[in-house]
Amino acid sequence: MNGPYEIFDNRFRDLVLLNVSLRKLSGGHLWTEGPVWFPAHQCLLFSDIPNQKIYRWMCDGTVNVFRDHSNFANGNTRDAQGRLVSCQHGTRSVTRTEHDGTITVLADQFEGKPLNSPNDVVVKSDGSVWFTDPTYGILSDYEGYKSTPEQRHHNVFRFDAVTGELASVAHDFAQPNGLAFSRDEKRLYVAESGQSHDDTVPSVIRVYDVVGGNRLENGRDFAAIEPGLPDGFRVDCHDNVWTSAADGVHCLDANGVLLGKILVPETVSNLTFGGPRDNELLITATTSVYAIHVNTAAARGPKT
Repeated sequence: MNGPYEIFDNRFRDLVLLNVSLRKLSGGHLWTEGPVWFPAHQCLLFSDIPNQKIYRWMCDGTVNVFRDHSNFANGNTRDAQGRLVSCQHGTRSVTRTEHDGTITVLADQFEGKPLNSPNDVVVKSDGSVWFTDPTYGILSDYEGYKSTPEQRHHNVFRFDAVTGELASVAHDFAQPNGLAFSRDEKRLYVAESGQSHDDTVPSVIRVYDVVGGNRLENGRDFAAIEPGLPDGFRVDCHDNVWTSAADGVHCLDANGVLLGKILVPETVSNLTFGGPRDNELLITATTSVYAIHVNTAAARGPKT
């Protein structure tokens, strides 16, 4: 073991900086999630779901409330125009914050019925919005409003930002959670986190082939996560997957081989790449947010 690291493959040494340490950026929250970096503003936004707030961490170390009464916002991402896209448990919707501050609802129902509780979201280079829709936000009043699911499945959805069409692209999950595209966007990784409420559900990340840019085929297990379960993750510029786990952040190569771990003192929920030079992992973990410099950066999707 080297500092906050566990190294299982020497390739991991080239991806981290053994002389740096994990830093705590913010604490005292209830359940942090949805980290997203905004380079134009040099800030990190992250959700505290039960507290119904989206917080903003600035490079000078200050933390303030970006949005109060966030409708139990969970996952967040940024689109190509620099707009915030969020999953809201409270309204069971996916929304986009426009540059003037107004909020546009992208999706809140499918086949005429309310969504379950959109959880995590990514925007593809063609502008389409892909998100997961498990039931975590309607299981109790802690992270949303307790309600009976009306969807037949726990879907992965694709929202076409041009036509406004919402389509289910996968529904073979107990509870789909985090998702991310491979560097070339030819594969989509999706977390299966159903073990949170059912011990018989495997704790795995699944991967699908993206066909025609808008369909998923050939779903299969990519990697098992132990200890804990996969929640949120990101893909770096070398096509490695950096995923949350109970003991920290696990780094997997494109074939699902575990290269190493960054140990974190709280259960990790999600992470993103960012920082002034785009060389930091920004990690949401239970009551806190952490950061650590790495020797890699986020994957950049293909130009369209």
